[in-house]
Amino acid sequence: MGIDATDPGDGDVTLVFSLGAARSLADPAAAFADARRWSRHVGIVANEAEQVAAFARDHGVKNDYALTNWDKWGTLADVREESAAPRRVFVGTTRADERVATETGYEFLRVDEAAEKAGWELSEPGATGSDADGGDGRLARLRRTVRGALSRLR
Repeated sequence: MGIDATDPGDGDVTLVFSLGAARSLADPAAAFADARRWSRHVGIVANEAEQVAAFARDHGVKNDYALTNWDKWGTLADVREESAAPRRVFVGTTRADERVATETGYEFLRVDEAAEKAGWELSEPGATGSDADGGDGRLARLRRTVRGALSRLR
């Protein structure tokens, strides 16, 4: 893992989005371009590296974080160690994201709060046709429910 940025910004923030948060943005490319003006590093992390790569490619988003087989916990810990930025913010959508942020030394900001503060628009719910689990059907909802319950037990 590592920060994979050849031209880091000069801001004092390392900004990390969960894949779900990035998918919530109406125009991810514009939001990331805006964030780069005031952030040293900007990128996406998730437990599914292939989904992050596909999202970044499909939406024209440059991800400053090298994708590996780490989960969110490991990736955030690695980014924290490698970033010289004095402030680290994890933008997420769930209580599990908030827990990951807190436990790995990041400030947590819900995507709706981040969008409001930065002037980014959020997509309409369901507008992407899929959710963070890759679908919007019963199985995807069941997966989210089980994952949420398991994360609360840990």
